[in-house]
Amino acid sequence: MVRHKAETKRSALSAAKTHERKVRLVRTLSLVIVLAVVFSLGFFVRSNTTLLTALGIPVLTDREAAQVASSDANKTTSNSIGARLNEVEDLLNENSMDGFDLDSVTKSMLDSLAESTGDPYLAYFDPARYSDYLSENAENSYDGIGVLFFEYNGRVLVNDVFEGSPAASKGVQQGDMIVSINGDEHEWTMAEVVNALSAVQPGEDVVIRWRHLSSPDAETGEEFSTTLSPTESKVRNVTSQLYGTVGYIKLKQITQSSADLVRQSVEDLTQQGATSFVLDIRDNPGGYLTQAVDIASLFVKSGVVVQVETTDGVTTKQASGDQITTAPLVVLVNDYTASGAEVLAGALQDNDRATIVGETTLGKGSVQVMRELTFGGALRYTAAYYMTPLGHDIEGVGIHPDISVGMADDTRSDAQLSQALDTAEELVLE
Repeated sequence: MVRHKAETKRSALSAAKTHERKVRLVRTLSLVIVLAVVFSLGFFVRSNTTLLTALGIPVLTDREAAQVASSDANKTTSNSIGARLNEVEDLLNENSMDGFDLDSVTKSMLDSLAESTGDPYLAYFDPARYSDYLSENAENSYDGIGVLFFEYNGRVLVNDVFEGSPAASKGVQQGDMIVSINGDEHEWTMAEVVNALSAVQPGEDVVIRWRHLSSPDAETGEEFSTTLSPTESKVRNVTSQLYGTVGYIKLKQITQSSADLVRQSVEDLTQQGATSFVLDIRDNPGGYLTQAVDIASLFVKSGVVVQVETTDGVTTKQASGDQITTAPLVVLVNDYTASGAEVLAGALQDNDRATIVGETTLGKGSVQVMRELTFGGALRYTAAYYMTPLGHDIEGVGIHPDISVGMADDTRSDAQLSQALDTAEELVLE
């Protein structure tokens, strides 16, 4: 009896297992059939562009589809940051007992990425900071405190301090670096600095912490704080003067109206009897590339003014054909002549249109752009490099003068200007 019951039980178990295997087999076959149908339908749908369009699905061309497939296929954990992060994120989501804040992780990750690259200007702007950035008006790099700013290696430095200004009275010097404004300390961009200072209302004070740097490349220096009261006064961007028969033009920065102002100065000085010119762009932080090209075009009849290198290759900017004078020209530069001002000096030098006098320029020949991100915020990065018409690098090299003259120890004299004026007179006699 016991044996009979055991055999009966084994038979029942065997039957149950057989039934279960049949069920699994049926399910598997059903799944295969469904997948085959979907797979076939997929081919039909992909080939039917009318149906795809009706469904609101964008249709890729064969070339675009091939590019997408190739791009995705080539992204592996051996060559893609995204693929590596996806692997880690999936692992944590499936197995980790701890969670993470996506926005916080994103910022930390992109900050670390920026630090690991060779681009000192690469930075992630979170949504709040990017919103502030969009509200900025950074056409001018100076404001009511009497300082001309420029950005170098991801830091905002003082390019010039205007005589008699609030900043000058508190000991701010050329080369000082912005550390914080009203207690807000982070890696400032020039646009952010100008915006923050421009927001200070008349009668209000602004507290700025500075760092004295021995050179633009210095990493450390003594820090000090100033409390400044911005004023309404603005310094003229272009000034001119006649020294004998030499027309002298000082251009402080390259703004949207600089080419017109320089043109007017050349015409006025010519009427006053100028037979040669000195263009002084010392301490000029640059500005609009289009204006730098237009200013060069006032002196250069034709030809390349600047080369621009991007990931797509090298393009050139040509003189506009708007030359207004063929008179001899001397360009004054120093170690704080930067960016667009270096483009201008290089254009006139390489086209044999000017003699460059002074010191080797700063060597800031890169272009930064801001690209909005789909998940919020934006990324700023270096997108191009400027080169002179003959293909000489500006970034990290600068423009070398034809006649080297350092600053005199006696601040009451200007040896560079004296040399420039003498050279301009001599060029007329040649």
